[in-house]
Amino acid sequence: MNRACGAIAALVCLFTLAQPARAEIYELPPEGYDVIGSVATITARHEDTLVDIARRHGLGYHDIVRANPDVNVWLPGAGTEIVLPTQYVLPSGPRKGIVLNLAEYRLYYFPEVRDGETPYVMTYPISIGRMDWETPLGNTTVISKVRNPSWYVPKSVREEHAAEGRPLPAVVPPGPDNPLGEYAMRLGLPGYLIHGTNRPAGVGMRVTHGCVRMFPEDIEFLFGKIDLKTPVRIVNEPVKMGWVGDELVMEVHPVLESAAPQAEEDSTTGEVKEVAFEDLPPVKDPLTYVTEQFIATTADRAGQLDWHLAEELIEHSDGIPMAVGQEIKNAATSAASE
Repeated sequence: MNRACGAIAALVCLFTLAQPARAEIYELPPEGYDVIGSVATITARHEDTLVDIARRHGLGYHDIVRANPDVNVWLPGAGTEIVLPTQYVLPSGPRKGIVLNLAEYRLYYFPEVRDGETPYVMTYPISIGRMDWETPLGNTTVISKVRNPSWYVPKSVREEHAAEGRPLPAVVPPGPDNPLGEYAMRLGLPGYLIHGTNRPAGVGMRVTHGCVRMFPEDIEFLFGKIDLKTPVRIVNEPVKMGWVGDELVMEVHPVLESAAPQAEEDSTTGEVKEVAFEDLPPVKDPLTYVTEQFIATTADRAGQLDWHLAEELIEHSDGIPMAVGQEIKNAATSAASE
């Protein structure tokens, strides 16, 4: 099987050549195209680690490791071919504001477009909350932005660190020891931020206390572009599906081991409502996600799915998009004649 998805890369290339200098910014494809970027291959230098390579190319830890399962993370070796999984199926739903896909460890930002402007999408790797401090799902907004933030350490976090023999003060001032880095954007979900970090090696992993962590250079770039009240949609989509012309394309990431509580901000009152853990449905099987995505993607455009290829893609779960089906031409006519 061609893991590089060459045919898709050739088509998507038409919509990435005109992008600005930063590799994480892509011209938004036209209707009928839901994939951006392209898979690439580079040669490692003797001083490289996979983490170094990932950061240079807008990727996180899991992105690079899953795409290169046979390569040593810390000593890939000079001359080793490294796959860069820099191709993405856009997440489902409105292409507006910020979309955080937890299962993908990735942020998408769709800036507002004025008349005559070319629409773009920006995408960056993120860290998310670990299993005992999960990042919640739901809809909210950016309610404040702070440069050089102080970290007001939650009591629960102080208690955890104290139990481990690593006590923390109630407030950590700005500086190199502040885990929020130099930029922070507060969300309408109480206690949750999108922020930088003083530990960039952990970006792209499940390591935070629920906040969303970005590379310092990425949050700095985005900070001045995102306005207050920008909508933020937090989703959990281990399977994404979309179109590239008449090809049906799927991207698969491992299912998170447990689902975070749902949370949603009331646009009128600002009140945040959460669903208790005991009220949540169980974690779904990957094929359930495939079925849901297939139904949604083909709701207005008939298509057929190769379930054998879909199952093979689930087995790899390496985040590299692949064609798994195609459009059914004259679907209505065919159905009427059967």
